[in-house]
Amino acid sequence: MELSLTITGTAGPLPPVLLAHGLFGQARNLGVIARALAETRQVIAVDMRNHGDSPWDARHDYEAMAEDLAQVIAAHGGRADVVGHSMGGKAAMWLALTRPGRVRRLVALDIAPVAYPHSQMAIIDALDATDLTGITTRSAADRALSAQLDDAGVRAFLLQSLDLKTQPPRWKMNLSALRAQMGQLTGWPAGGTPFAGPALFLHGGDSPYVQPEGKAAITTLFPQAQIDCIPGTGHWLHAEKPAEVAGRVAAFVNG
Repeated sequence: MELSLTITGTAGPLPPVLLAHGLFGQARNLGVIARALAETRQVIAVDMRNHGDSPWDARHDYEAMAEDLAQVIAAHGGRADVVGHSMGGKAAMWLALTRPGRVRRLVALDIAPVAYPHSQMAIIDALDATDLTGITTRSAADRALSAQLDDAGVRAFLLQSLDLKTQPPRWKMNLSALRAQMGQLTGWPAGGTPFAGPALFLHGGDSPYVQPEGKAAITTLFPQAQIDCIPGTGHWLHAEKPAEVAGRVAAFVNG
């Protein structure tokens, strides 16, 4: 699958940095990291399959997403540093565990290589239940969506993926595929070989996503992993403390 790419920065002696966003997101969600890295590196931010401007497909599991990322890397020199948040972090991990020759350094933001008990189906239900007929502005869409979702921050994040150029507006996410594949998204595939390369796992101090069992899985599968906490942040740590997170990521991949 040929993903939609946003390429910034200039190619240099180090390989490019590939950025993979999380569920319901798009390439621009990691823009603060892209801008910090593009000062010295070529940065390739992707819209993951079934998100943004990338193609839709019925399949949405970590093997398929890892293969998508591997194809991007193959077309841009063959090796990359890979940074992923949440779903994108899991895809990046699976890429490193199954195709280690494509990954020089790995960064995973607020996610561990484990299955999670929660589901994001409520968000899909909310998006499906929102009538967008006649809506022409993001503020009007926010008012409509607020009947389904109370959290203004979550609504603002989701509304970045609303295409207002169509009538009615449409979500730039394949909600039917994400609904059907939710078990794959919250789960974790069996197999893979421990990744021997450098890896950085940053997690939010107020986030529940990286617990002791997740840290144990990280150290088993990524024996060189450095696991660090960013205090005072939740799951979207790069949005809550952008300078600190972008600085930590840049220092690691440029080190």
